[in-house]
Amino acid sequence: MTTEYEDPNAEEIEISEEPESEAGEQRMTAKKKRILIAASAVALILALAFGVRYIIWSLGHEETDDAYVSGHLHPISARITDTVQQVLIDDNQHVVEGQTLVILDPKDFKLRLDQAKAALDVAASQADTAQAAIRSVSQSATAQTTQAQGAIGEAKASISAARAEVVAAEAGVPRAQAQLRQANATLQREELDLHRYEDLVAKEQVSRQTLDHARANYQVALAAQSVANEQVRQAEAQLVQTTQGVVKTQASLITSQGSLQSAQATRLDTHVREGQFAAASAAVTQATAALADAELQLSYTIIKAPVSGRIGRKSAEVGQRVQIGQPLMAIVEDQLWVTANFKETQLEKMRAKQPVELHIDSFPHHKFYGYVDSIAPGSGNEFALLPPDNATGNFTKIVQRVPVKILIDPKSAHGYEGLLSPGISVVVSVETR
Repeated sequence: MTTEYEDPNAEEIEISEEPESEAGEQRMTAKKKRILIAASAVALILALAFGVRYIIWSLGHEETDDAYVSGHLHPISARITDTVQQVLIDDNQHVVEGQTLVILDPKDFKLRLDQAKAALDVAASQADTAQAAIRSVSQSATAQTTQAQGAIGEAKASISAARAEVVAAEAGVPRAQAQLRQANATLQREELDLHRYEDLVAKEQVSRQTLDHARANYQVALAAQSVANEQVRQAEAQLVQTTQGVVKTQASLITSQGSLQSAQATRLDTHVREGQFAAASAAVTQATAALADAELQLSYTIIKAPVSGRIGRKSAEVGQRVQIGQPLMAIVEDQLWVTANFKETQLEKMRAKQPVELHIDSFPHHKFYGYVDSIAPGSGNEFALLPPDNATGNFTKIVQRVPVKILIDPKSAHGYEGLLSPGISVVVSVETR
């Protein structure tokens, strides 16, 4: 059996410890309050510091998360209808400007090129033949013209000389006739003298010597008459001859004029030949253009990169039949920038060349830098397919956003050149101070 021992002082001890516990709790509460007040004060100070700092920062910066990386997307399409023979690139591959991407089947276009070359050779040969004919006909016409003109000049000179001879012959006929009349008169006088002297000799009134002398004079006068008759005949014959000479030279002139007309007709034939040469030259030009077109069509069988960049959206495959304008792939150009859509209320102090800090969502642990390149000439709504018309219906004012182009500093993007892609999100902060 156990007996409980009761300490008579126990109650007194408990009574004495109770006040001490309450005092400790009061001290602990006061301490906690002091700590809480101190923490609150520190938090307030920090909040004030950060608040003031943010206010100061916000006064010189404009920020937006409505931004994304942009770049030039160059669609690569076929310019001819053909079959894909080779595809020399793959998705996401980086290519340089001028690099061959796709090769189409060139057989049909090589055949067309050969046909165009043959057609050009034929046209050139026809043009050369026409040009040679022009030279030949032109030279012949020139020679004929020169010869005819010379003959015409000679005929005209001969006509002038013949007419002068006719004039001289016409003048010689009256002169010969006058001499004939004189000779006839002399002969008649000598004949009368002879008969008179014969009568006188018969009567023995004059000497026979005088009769002989009269007979001699008569013979001389008879001979002079014969000479005068011959001169008249010769003068008349000379007149007829010179007249015939005029007719002959006139006929020669007519012949020469006919030769000149023939030469002129030959020159007209030259104009015809020139027309043929012009047509042949036009055919050569047409064939040359067809050859250039065939060469151009053949060059389209090799599709090259127009710029340096990365391949995207590739759909070209070997054996595929492609049509004109059919897209085969796209090239994203290496030069990228950021398009940030700022509110119109944020543009008051924004200017070109202001520094920009970029936070790209894909790389949260790396800061990119750049600068403002330009501000769009209109808000996004103005360039929309269906711009809003605030002049009709109820109007609700909406803060507009204006695109701002920001160029990325290549130094800050070093090592990330092939990792940035158009369309990824960016947080932009522009320093406007």
